[in-house]
Amino acid sequence: MKNDIRKRGRLRLDERLRVLQPIERFKAPPKGWVRALRDALGMTGAQLGTRIGVRPQTVEAIEKSEAAGTIQLNTLRRAAEAMDCTLVYALVPNSSLGAVIEARARKIATRELQRVAHTMRLEAQGTDEADFESRVQAYIRDKLSERDLWNET
Repeated sequence: MKNDIRKRGRLRLDERLRVLQPIERFKAPPKGWVRALRDALGMTGAQLGTRIGVRPQTVEAIEKSEAAGTIQLNTLRRAAEAMDCTLVYALVPNSSLGAVIEARARKIATRELQRVAHTMRLEAQGTDEADFESRVQAYIRDKLSERDLWNET
């Protein structure tokens, strides 16, 4: 039951996140969003500083920290609001969440089954490679739960 609920949740998230693809559309400008938007609005660092309630030197530090990827979300949100913008924050998977789960399960199953196959070959009890895919699928179905996929081993 929980797996069905989790799967439906993944599908809903995938659907919501699909509109953010391709992610390249949201790549930050070289000097960061704060600087790009401030320049586009014709706003000086001193003017933005006044709107945020900080000194112009702090605005410069904010812009540098954003470009370096070290800015705090709260600081970025304050700068956005001062320029009448909304900060949008999202984690966007590189593929569908279902594909991430499937790839991780396949990796674990393949690793485990290759260990077994290697041991059996050493004991002269090699298995047929032709049915390896069906063994991988059976291992995923019978041995792995979604929660177990993220334990590092």
